[in-house]
Amino acid sequence: MELIRGLHNIREEHKGCVLTIGKFDGVHLGHQAVLTNLIKQARQLNLPATVMVFEPQPEEVFTPQSAPARLSRLRDKFVHLREIGVDRLLCIKFDQHFADCSAQDFIENLLVDKLGIKFLVVGDDFRFGQKRRGDFGLLEDNSKKFDYQVVSTQSFRRKDCRISSTAIRQALSRGDFVEAEAMLGRPFAIAGRIVHGEKKGRTIGFPTANVLLKRCKAPIKGVFAVSVKIGDKHFHGVANVGTRPTLSGQRLQLEVHLFDFDLQVYGQYISVVFVNKLRDEIKFDSFELLKQQIQVDAQRARALMCVE
Repeated sequence: MELIRGLHNIREEHKGCVLTIGKFDGVHLGHQAVLTNLIKQARQLNLPATVMVFEPQPEEVFTPQSAPARLSRLRDKFVHLREIGVDRLLCIKFDQHFADCSAQDFIENLLVDKLGIKFLVVGDDFRFGQKRRGDFGLLEDNSKKFDYQVVSTQSFRRKDCRISSTAIRQALSRGDFVEAEAMLGRPFAIAGRIVHGEKKGRTIGFPTANVLLKRCKAPIKGVFAVSVKIGDKHFHGVANVGTRPTLSGQRLQLEVHLFDFDLQVYGQYISVVFVNKLRDEIKFDSFELLKQQIQVDAQRARALMCVE
């Protein structure tokens, strides 16, 4: 799958496509139903199936404090979209300059002139252009003039499919990973590259693999029993998602202690599947109390994961 980052990287050879526009946060089963049909349409027209997303997401620009936690980062979306069979992922930088583009310019300059859309799928509530004046009706009004077809995502999904990213976030917030998996079509996981931490965990016998969470908010927080994949190897462990208040931490990060593991893995890519929530993240009065609680957490996680 080809990744096109930014409007300046759209070339003449990218003109002509079947397109859908959205956040596709989590690329859940509802999204997959839309994308499967989009790809089918693209194959019939012999055109590339293209997905347009925005980075950052509009809410993260205009209302960052109330923007929803992300289920997936751009890299995660790329992986899942590629697995489904999408041909191109177009990532457009969303900023005030782009937001000030008129709705008509969005249609004529981007969708028609640059991308040459022949078939477009968007949600009924899709809004675009300056002051969000563009809507599904405007896209329909322009479709005959510019020779493209536009349909709603509702026409491209199963009638009984009432899955949403919001519902998945709600399931995750209450620790219901079974329900989240049922809606995602796969276990919920956070992936990233292992970085150096402060190495305080190893001083108490619990070294951790650390991943910085490059997002405004995380959809989960707390301590969890986890299943971990590094390369082609699988492990079990206990993980913390949060800011580490006992250590006066500031950055949101994922820390994973792998059971019976003693290898150097800095710089490697790790995928962490969350199996069971053990407790919320709390601030302890001392590092010694934190150490004692981590020992309890590890024992519980081992028992839940059936690790001797």
